[in-house]
Amino acid sequence: MIVFLGEYEVTFDAKGRFLLPVGIKKQLPEEAGDKFVIARGFEKCLTLYPKKNWEPIMAELIKVNDYKAENREFLRYFTMGAAETELDSAGRLLVPPNLKGYAGLEKEVVLVSVINKIEIWDKSKYQQFFDSFSLEKYSDLAEKVMGGRNLTQM
Repeated sequence: MIVFLGEYEVTFDAKGRFLLPVGIKKQLPEEAGDKFVIARGFEKCLTLYPKKNWEPIMAELIKVNDYKAENREFLRYFTMGAAETELDSAGRLLVPPNLKGYAGLEKEVVLVSVINKIEIWDKSKYQQFFDSFSLEKYSDLAEKVMGGRNLTQM
């Protein structure tokens, strides 16, 4: 699995493409190739997965029992509009118009590394999200998500 670090500001061109930052490219192993999957995020952002990171997720989702209505609903939401994209010769990625509209992406965009994927946010929406950040909430979430784990022995 490819893991990412960093936050990058990029700009869309008139055709809905953005240049993948060098900082992200350096984190991609050569065998990862230049293919990605872009999908709707849980918030009003998009998620960009290297194809190598998307495939194990799909391998797990194919095992989900689709005879349960809530499972079918989740699978639809998760994969709705997902599209494969690849770097062009100039190192740009094209974001399909339907996904760009979903996330309200205009010209200025922030790419945010979230472990195995990159979230793509409209810059002003990301700023609003960041401005709502609370150290108390962060501390509470850390305790709920990571509490009880001994990270020094992992």
